[in-house]
Amino acid sequence: MKKTVKLTSQQARKLALLGQCVSGTGFDRGLKGTHQAIQALGYVQIDTISVIERAHHHTLWNRVPHYRHRYLDKLVEQRAIFEYWSHAAAWLPIEEYRFCLPRMNAIRAGQRHWYKKDQKTMNHVLARIRSDGPLQAKDFEEHSGFNSGMWKWGPVKQAIEHLFMQGDLLVTRRDSFQKVFDLAERVIPPHIDTSTPSKNEYAHHLIDTYLKAHGIATTREFGYLRKGMGPAIKQAIGEKLETGDMLKVGISKHRADYFVPGDIEQILSQRLVSSRVRILSPFDNLVIQRSRIKDLFDFDYQIECYVPAGKRKHGYYVCPMLWRGNLVARMDAKADRRQQCFIIRNLHLEPKLKAVDAFSRALANEITRFAVFNQCERIEFEPNLINNNPVARLVSQYT
Repeated sequence: MKKTVKLTSQQARKLALLGQCVSGTGFDRGLKGTHQAIQALGYVQIDTISVIERAHHHTLWNRVPHYRHRYLDKLVEQRAIFEYWSHAAAWLPIEEYRFCLPRMNAIRAGQRHWYKKDQKTMNHVLARIRSDGPLQAKDFEEHSGFNSGMWKWGPVKQAIEHLFMQGDLLVTRRDSFQKVFDLAERVIPPHIDTSTPSKNEYAHHLIDTYLKAHGIATTREFGYLRKGMGPAIKQAIGEKLETGDMLKVGISKHRADYFVPGDIEQILSQRLVSSRVRILSPFDNLVIQRSRIKDLFDFDYQIECYVPAGKRKHGYYVCPMLWRGNLVARMDAKADRRQQCFIIRNLHLEPKLKAVDAFSRALANEITRFAVFNQCERIEFEPNLINNNPVARLVSQYT
């Protein structure tokens, strides 16, 4: 086993950004590139908030040249990706299916998800879908107690959720963003391995996929939201250190031990493209683990749409911004698609950002691209923002 390697904070951030492929073009264009991006990231979170473009499209747009919304539906149709739970609802590569089985099996065995099981209603749902084919939750409206409210689910929606989480049902497609469910055996292609991995195999998979997507990680991050996997992950870490597939690294001013792939020198030799500003979704894979970006990027971030309005610091739907290898600003914005107007509500720069004029020019260019992506033809700044924020005033002059 090799001794601990020392890294600078800048090198650690570079590893994270190279893994995320968010600062340069690492994928082909179009549909092929979209599939490559989901495979590289491991998952793309699905989100319903549409104050600006939804998170799954936003995340892929930042990485795939000439990305189009229809590509996700096409990949689902081709059975190249499927929908399940990562840390939240997500699209995953179809080859990841067997590594969802531990969670599915645990829920089937009684692990609580959100609601208690109602086996009678679950049996009713399964029988209907088995006989009638793919159905939406609304197709069961005749069932007493059905309620279409998102957080007031009636017994049928709760039953469907249980059947989905334990793997009996899967989403075969979405119609107008509404999920259409079918039996799992009719969704998963026959060539896909459906055997349940051992704990050791699952632990190695969690480590491999995390390092591939994130470049650098702690023990805790490998097991993020994976109940009961701590001992198996620690064992797998030891095995990978012994073979040299993985190295332990120390980062200056950080107490925690980090781990990186064994070919770290080759990875760090790659060029990091950083001239463009990247406006990130709050649910982007790079920033979704808030404690991680605070440690690696010194960026204290919280999405505030779930915070009462009076307690918000930066706005309702605040996007972090990446530039020159660091997270240096945040922006609260809204796409008014009826008026085709992209509205910037708030703009905040981090104290570490020094080249304000250069950043403002780069941000103005990116906002113009981002507005088009959000189906907007013009850009507006909140009047009070222009009056009180010199950086916003500067950016407005360049757009």
